[in-house]
Amino acid sequence: MTSLDKPTTPEGPVGDDQKAVTQAALFDAFGGIRGTVETMLPGLLFVMIYTINKDVKSSAIAAGAVAVLLVIVRLLRKDTVKHAFSGVFGVGVGVAFALFTGDAKGFYLPGMIYGAGLGVAFTVSALLGFPLLGVVLGPVFKENLSWRTRNPGRKKAYTKASLAWGLIFLAKYAILFPLYWWGDATQLGWVLIALKLPPMVLAVYFTWLFLANAPAPIDVIAEYEAQEAAEKAAARERGV
Repeated sequence: MTSLDKPTTPEGPVGDDQKAVTQAALFDAFGGIRGTVETMLPGLLFVMIYTINKDVKSSAIAAGAVAVLLVIVRLLRKDTVKHAFSGVFGVGVGVAFALFTGDAKGFYLPGMIYGAGLGVAFTVSALLGFPLLGVVLGPVFKENLSWRTRNPGRKKAYTKASLAWGLIFLAKYAILFPLYWWGDATQLGWVLIALKLPPMVLAVYFTWLFLANAPAPIDVIAEYEAQEAAEKAAARERGV
Protein backbone atom coordinates (compact mmCIF):
# COMPACT_ATOMS: atom_id res chain seq x y z
CA MET A 1 0.00 0.00 0.00
CA THR A 2 1.46 3.33 -1.03
CA SER A 3 0.95 6.65 0.72
CA LEU A 4 -1.61 7.53 -1.96
CA ASP A 5 -3.65 4.44 -1.04
CA LYS A 6 -3.72 5.06 2.71
CA PRO A 7 -7.04 6.04 4.25
CA THR A 8 -7.82 9.72 4.30
CA THR A 9 -8.32 11.19 7.72
CA PRO A 10 -9.49 14.70 8.62
CA GLU A 11 -6.91 15.07 11.35
CA GLY A 12 -4.09 16.21 9.09
CA PRO A 13 -0.71 14.79 8.08
CA VAL A 14 -0.06 11.10 7.54
CA GLY A 15 3.68 11.15 8.14
CA ASP A 16 6.94 11.31 6.22
CA ASP A 17 5.56 9.30 3.28
CA GLN A 18 2.99 12.00 2.63
CA LYS A 19 5.67 14.70 2.65
CA ALA A 20 7.88 12.70 0.29
CA VAL A 21 5.02 12.06 -2.15
CA THR A 22 4.05 15.73 -2.06
CA GLN A 23 7.62 16.86 -2.68
CA ALA A 24 8.07 14.48 -5.62
CA ALA A 25 4.75 15.50 -7.17
CA LEU A 26 5.51 19.22 -6.90
CA PHE A 27 9.00 18.68 -8.29
CA ASP A 28 7.49 16.98 -11.33
CA ALA A 29 4.62 19.44 -11.74
CA PHE A 30 6.81 22.54 -11.77
CA GLY A 31 9.68 21.12 -13.79
CA GLY A 32 12.36 20.82 -11.13
CA ILE A 33 15.76 22.46 -11.41
CA ARG A 34 16.14 21.79 -15.13
CA GLY A 35 12.73 23.21 -15.94
CA THR A 36 13.53 26.32 -13.92
CA VAL A 37 16.83 26.85 -15.74
CA GLU A 38 15.14 26.41 -19.11
CA THR A 39 12.51 28.96 -18.14
CA MET A 40 15.07 31.54 -17.04
CA LEU A 41 17.76 31.13 -19.70
CA PRO A 42 16.10 32.85 -22.71
CA GLY A 43 15.11 35.90 -20.68
CA LEU A 44 18.56 36.11 -19.10
CA LEU A 45 20.19 35.92 -22.53
CA PHE A 46 17.89 38.66 -23.85
CA VAL A 47 18.66 41.11 -21.07
CA MET A 48 22.42 40.37 -21.16
CA ILE A 49 22.69 41.00 -24.91
CA TYR A 50 20.45 44.06 -24.76
CA THR A 51 22.47 45.49 -21.88
CA ILE A 52 25.63 45.21 -24.00
CA ASN A 53 24.47 46.37 -27.45
CA LYS A 54 20.99 47.92 -26.94
CA ASP A 55 19.81 46.08 -30.05
CA VAL A 56 16.29 44.68 -29.70
CA LYS A 57 16.43 42.50 -32.81
CA SER A 58 19.61 40.57 -32.00
CA SER A 59 18.56 40.14 -28.36
CA ALA A 60 15.13 38.81 -29.33
CA ILE A 61 16.49 36.45 -31.99
CA ALA A 62 19.09 35.04 -29.57
CA ALA A 63 16.46 34.45 -26.88
CA GLY A 64 14.13 32.75 -29.35
CA ALA A 65 16.93 30.61 -30.76
CA VAL A 66 18.02 29.30 -27.36
CA ALA A 67 14.41 28.52 -26.41
CA VAL A 68 14.00 26.43 -29.57
CA LEU A 69 17.36 24.77 -28.96
CA LEU A 70 16.26 23.68 -25.48
CA VAL A 71 13.18 22.00 -26.96
CA ILE A 72 15.29 20.25 -29.63
CA VAL A 73 17.69 18.94 -26.97
CA ARG A 74 14.79 17.52 -24.97
CA LEU A 75 13.33 15.91 -28.09
CA LEU A 76 16.67 14.31 -28.99
CA ARG A 77 17.03 12.99 -25.44
CA LYS A 78 13.38 11.83 -25.47
CA ASP A 79 12.73 13.78 -22.29
CA THR A 80 9.47 15.36 -21.18
CA VAL A 81 8.95 18.47 -23.28
CA LYS A 82 5.87 20.05 -21.66
CA HIS A 83 7.87 22.65 -19.72
CA ALA A 84 10.21 23.38 -22.62
CA PHE A 85 7.30 23.81 -25.04
CA SER A 86 5.46 26.16 -22.67
CA GLY A 87 8.70 28.12 -22.31
CA VAL A 88 9.32 28.40 -26.05
CA PHE A 89 5.73 29.55 -26.60
CA GLY A 90 6.10 32.31 -24.01
CA VAL A 91 9.46 33.39 -25.41
CA GLY A 92 8.04 33.32 -28.94
CA VAL A 93 5.24 35.70 -28.01
CA GLY A 94 7.73 37.99 -26.27
CA VAL A 95 10.04 37.94 -29.30
CA ALA A 96 7.12 38.81 -31.58
CA PHE A 97 6.11 41.75 -29.38
CA ALA A 98 9.69 43.05 -29.17
CA LEU A 99 10.27 42.85 -32.93
CA PHE A 100 6.86 44.34 -33.75
CA THR A 101 7.18 47.29 -31.37
CA GLY A 102 10.93 47.77 -31.68
CA ASP A 103 10.96 48.23 -27.89
CA ALA A 104 12.85 45.86 -25.59
CA LYS A 105 10.08 46.23 -23.01
CA GLY A 106 7.78 44.48 -25.47
CA PHE A 107 9.72 41.26 -24.85
CA TYR A 108 8.64 41.29 -21.21
CA LEU A 109 5.07 42.57 -21.52
CA PRO A 110 3.23 39.34 -22.53
CA GLY A 111 4.81 37.40 -19.67
CA MET A 112 3.97 40.18 -17.22
CA ILE A 113 0.34 40.27 -18.31
CA TYR A 114 0.14 36.48 -18.09
CA GLY A 115 1.75 36.42 -14.62
CA ALA A 116 -0.52 39.16 -13.28
CA GLY A 117 -3.52 37.33 -14.75
CA LEU A 118 -2.44 34.16 -12.96
CA GLY A 119 -2.18 36.11 -9.72
CA VAL A 120 -5.75 37.32 -10.11
CA ALA A 121 -6.98 33.83 -11.13
CA PHE A 122 -5.34 32.11 -8.15
CA THR A 123 -6.70 34.69 -5.72
CA VAL A 124 -10.26 34.76 -7.10
CA SER A 125 -10.46 30.97 -7.37
CA ALA A 126 -9.41 30.62 -3.72
CA LEU A 127 -11.97 33.17 -2.58
CA LEU A 128 -14.70 31.41 -4.60
CA GLY A 129 -13.92 28.05 -3.00
CA PHE A 130 -12.69 26.42 -6.22
CA PRO A 131 -8.90 26.80 -5.85
CA LEU A 132 -7.07 26.72 -9.16
CA LEU A 133 -4.10 24.87 -7.70
CA GLY A 134 -6.36 21.94 -6.88
CA VAL A 135 -7.44 21.76 -10.53
CA VAL A 136 -3.80 21.82 -11.67
CA LEU A 137 -2.36 19.41 -9.10
CA GLY A 138 -5.33 17.07 -8.67
CA PRO A 139 -4.33 14.87 -11.64
CA VAL A 140 -0.70 14.87 -10.47
CA PHE A 141 -1.78 13.32 -7.16
CA LYS A 142 -4.24 11.00 -8.97
CA GLU A 143 -7.12 12.53 -7.01
CA ASN A 144 -8.53 14.65 -9.84
CA LEU A 145 -11.33 16.75 -8.29
CA SER A 146 -12.19 14.36 -5.44
CA TRP A 147 -10.81 16.90 -2.98
CA ARG A 148 -13.80 19.17 -3.65
CA THR A 149 -16.45 16.91 -2.10
CA ARG A 150 -14.68 13.97 -0.46
CA ASN A 151 -11.60 15.46 1.16
CA PRO A 152 -12.31 18.82 2.84
CA GLY A 153 -8.87 18.93 4.44
CA ARG A 154 -7.18 18.94 1.06
CA LYS A 155 -9.64 21.47 -0.30
CA LYS A 156 -8.65 23.77 2.55
CA ALA A 157 -4.96 23.18 1.80
CA TYR A 158 -5.45 23.90 -1.91
CA THR A 159 -7.34 27.06 -1.01
CA LYS A 160 -4.53 28.31 1.20
CA ALA A 161 -1.90 27.41 -1.40
CA SER A 162 -3.83 29.10 -4.22
CA LEU A 163 -4.22 32.23 -2.12
CA ALA A 164 -0.48 32.20 -1.40
CA TRP A 165 0.31 31.93 -5.12
CA GLY A 166 -2.13 34.72 -5.92
CA LEU A 167 -0.81 37.16 -3.34
CA ILE A 168 2.85 36.42 -4.17
CA PHE A 169 2.25 36.93 -7.89
CA LEU A 170 0.26 40.12 -7.34
CA ALA A 171 2.99 41.52 -5.09
CA LYS A 172 5.63 40.66 -7.71
CA TYR A 173 3.82 42.46 -10.51
CA ALA A 174 2.97 45.40 -8.28
CA ILE A 175 6.74 45.97 -8.36
CA LEU A 176 7.28 45.21 -12.05
CA PHE A 177 4.51 47.19 -13.74
CA PRO A 178 5.63 50.58 -12.38
CA LEU A 179 9.11 49.73 -13.72
CA TYR A 180 7.58 48.88 -17.08
CA TRP A 181 5.81 52.24 -17.22
CA TRP A 182 8.53 54.50 -15.80
CA GLY A 183 11.83 52.59 -15.83
CA ASP A 184 14.06 51.76 -18.76
CA ALA A 185 14.22 48.37 -20.48
CA THR A 186 17.55 47.36 -18.96
CA GLN A 187 16.41 48.05 -15.39
CA LEU A 188 13.16 46.18 -16.02
CA GLY A 189 14.98 43.20 -17.48
CA TRP A 190 17.39 42.75 -14.58
CA VAL A 191 14.69 43.21 -11.96
CA LEU A 192 12.59 40.63 -13.79
CA ILE A 193 15.48 38.17 -13.72
CA ALA A 194 16.05 38.87 -10.03
CA LEU A 195 12.37 38.28 -9.27
CA LYS A 196 12.00 35.22 -11.47
CA LEU A 197 13.03 32.54 -8.99
CA PRO A 198 12.46 33.76 -5.38
CA PRO A 199 8.67 34.27 -5.66
CA MET A 200 8.29 30.91 -7.39
CA VAL A 201 10.34 29.12 -4.73
CA LEU A 202 8.30 30.80 -2.00
CA ALA A 203 5.00 29.84 -3.64
CA VAL A 204 6.10 26.22 -4.14
CA TYR A 205 7.33 26.08 -0.53
CA PHE A 206 3.95 27.24 0.79
CA THR A 207 2.23 24.70 -1.47
CA TRP A 208 4.40 21.91 -0.10
CA LEU A 209 3.85 23.11 3.46
CA PHE A 210 0.05 23.15 3.16
CA LEU A 211 -0.30 19.91 1.19
CA ALA A 212 2.25 17.91 3.18
CA ASN A 213 0.28 18.65 6.33
CA ALA A 214 -3.10 17.94 4.74
CA PRO A 215 -4.91 14.59 4.60
CA ALA A 216 -3.58 12.18 1.99
CA PRO A 217 -5.12 12.40 -1.49
CA ILE A 218 -7.80 9.93 -2.49
CA ASP A 219 -6.45 7.94 -5.43
CA VAL A 220 -9.57 7.89 -7.61
CA ILE A 221 -7.71 6.15 -10.42
CA ALA A 222 -6.88 3.22 -8.13
CA GLU A 223 -10.49 3.19 -6.95
CA TYR A 224 -11.76 3.02 -10.51
CA GLU A 225 -9.34 0.23 -11.41
CA ALA A 226 -10.31 -1.75 -8.30
CA GLN A 227 -14.02 -1.31 -9.08
CA GLU A 228 -13.46 -2.38 -12.68
CA ALA A 229 -11.52 -5.46 -11.55
CA ALA A 230 -14.27 -6.36 -9.07
CA GLU A 231 -16.94 -6.05 -11.77
CA LYS A 232 -14.95 -8.29 -14.13
CA ALA A 233 -14.44 -10.87 -11.36
CA ALA A 234 -18.16 -10.84 -10.59
CA ALA A 235 -18.95 -11.25 -14.26
CA ARG A 236 -16.64 -14.25 -14.51
CA GLU A 237 -18.31 -15.85 -11.48
CA ARG A 238 -21.69 -15.41 -13.16
CA GLY A 239 -20.26 -17.01 -16.27
CA VAL A 240 -20.83 -13.93 -18.40
